[in-house]
Amino acid sequence: MAQSIQVGDKAPDFTLPAQSGDQVRLQDRLGERVVVLYFYPRDDTRGCTAEACAFRDSHEVFAEAGAEVIGISSDSVDRHAAFAGQHELPFTLLSDRGGQVRKRYGVPAVLGLLPGRVTYVIDRQGTVRHVFSSMTNIGQHVSDALETVRRLQAGQAA
Repeated sequence: MAQSIQVGDKAPDFTLPAQSGDQVRLQDRLGERVVVLYFYPRDDTRGCTAEACAFRDSHEVFAEAGAEVIGISSDSVDRHAAFAGQHELPFTLLSDRGGQVRKRYGVPAVLGLLPGRVTYVIDRQGTVRHVFSSMTNIGQHVSDALETVRRLQAGQAA
């Protein structure tokens, strides 16, 4: 496992397939907007569905604040497409089969088995401005990320 990415670190670039089948590169999403990148264990589980729906319900607020939300798990593109469709998710879900990007970010596993739940806020220059890790405090992933995005939009250091 790589060293965990911390506030102030450059976010590792990556390219992964989205639920649409399109390849998404992190660097291509930065510059114009802040990226809220959240790693989650698995589609269609109670906690992950609650988290995805919380990000969905705040999607307009994130967009108005100049941020794009991207979710990453090791689920397949097809499973992401079904999950996004079922819950009307308006943001990108990326398929990290084999967990290579998760490892590059140093996202921990719970009990060495279950992939962890970590949210990163990455500014337009590609610097990580916020990291929050919690398997159970779903709401704080969204609220802390939104607070950080708003501070960045206001031109303040996060």
